Amino acid sequence: MLDLRYLVENRDPVLAMLESRGQTLEQIQALPGLAGVDPWALDAERRTLIQEVEQARHRQRTAGEEIARRGKAKEDASGLKAEMKGVAEGIKRGEARLEDVKAALERFLLVVPNLPDASVPVGRDEAANVELRRVGEPQAFPFAAKAHWDLGPELGILDFERASTLSGARFAVLWDAGARLERALSQFMLDLHGGRGYREVIPPYLVTAETLTGTGQLPKFEGDLFKTSAGERTLYLIPTAEVPLTNLHRGEILDAAELPKKYVAATPCFRSEAGSYGKDVRGLIRQHQFHKVELVKLTTPESSAAELEGLVADAEEVLKRLDLPYRVIVLSTGDMGFSAAKTYDIEVWLPGQSAYREISSCSNCTDFQARRAGLRYRPEPGAKPRFVHTLNGSGLAVGRTLVAVLENYQQQDGSVVVPEALRPYMGGLERITRR
Repeated sequence: MLDLRYLVENRDPVLAMLESRGQTLEQIQALPGLAGVDPWALDAERRTLIQEVEQARHRQRTAGEEIARRGKAKEDASGLKAEMKGVAEGIKRGEARLEDVKAALERFLLVVPNLPDASVPVGRDEAANVELRRVGEPQAFPFAAKAHWDLGPELGILDFERASTLSGARFAVLWDAGARLERALSQFMLDLHGGRGYREVIPPYLVTAETLTGTGQLPKFEGDLFKTSAGERTLYLIPTAEVPLTNLHRGEILDAAELPKKYVAATPCFRSEAGSYGKDVRGLIRQHQFHKVELVKLTTPESSAAELEGLVADAEEVLKRLDLPYRVIVLSTGDMGFSAAKTYDIEVWLPGQSAYREISSCSNCTDFQARRAGLRYRPEPGAKPRFVHTLNGSGLAVGRTLVAVLENYQQQDGSVVVPEALRPYMGGLERITRR
């Protein structure tokens, strides 16, 4: 969440930055539970209440000493005691109102997106995104390239119909070499990132609401999540490993010498894809369940910009090793995710669709998530703790990488050549053919 003090002291710049993200104060106040909530007025009231309660408590202390003195001197203190009864009731009312004000401020801050970095292009949507570079040349096929939703079923390695029978739309069954290719991609990515300094983790796939609040999925995006209950306990299926990895040190104070912390995990991810119906209804691009290798960094504010560039390079390395053409773009203010201050998207070329499609999104969330999750570090022994900066990125989305391999390595006879980097993970298999 945003720093309340910064928000209060920089009203106009904050509102301008939020507007560049497509958010107005009126839109935020129209959300459930926020009608009429003005954070600037509430903060002023909060400060006044704190001062009034502290003054009343000081009056209580001095009056208590006076009452004790009069008691020892056998002097009448009934009037003072009556006054203190009223003071105590006033303190109780003030504290109750103060809690209400703090709760309203927290409700407001929990649904306000992060502020964009100054280097982010300003724009309402993806039309304002800026392409930074292209790597690799799309292959010119001497035949009509097929999309993976045709290639996979023809090879017998992708089955959408049986998945639909099992679970409904937006699921897939992978058979034989398709299943092995998915597993090989995950292992290849984990080995690659492990060699680049990331610590491998297998986190829980079910997490609490507090954990999701820490990374910004709750409370605003509950409709995008799958939730399960057992008895009185409610847990959520993770939409990305970013959630548990970022929260690994929730509430801790780390030493500066430990930073940056770099984690990698291959996990299933579960998303309801609320609001996306009608988009990417075919194939593996937008599924309710998919696998992803996620990269997360915890670092200092001074190094987070450089660490973001390194994160992008780590994700790019996967595509370079697989010899897949791609491009890197920086997202505009209106196209970034809720928690991000700056985001680079990596888009891979899919010849079956004649388009670049997102395969990784790498973001610097600055201290936005750290404030929600209580992630801090101590710059030096005895120094006041500061909030870390959190970064995350796909390294890569496994299903989309499988799509890219199938479409870019397809042959005229319908077979698919296995990229050399993956052959050791495929038992030496060089080509996928129909079983």
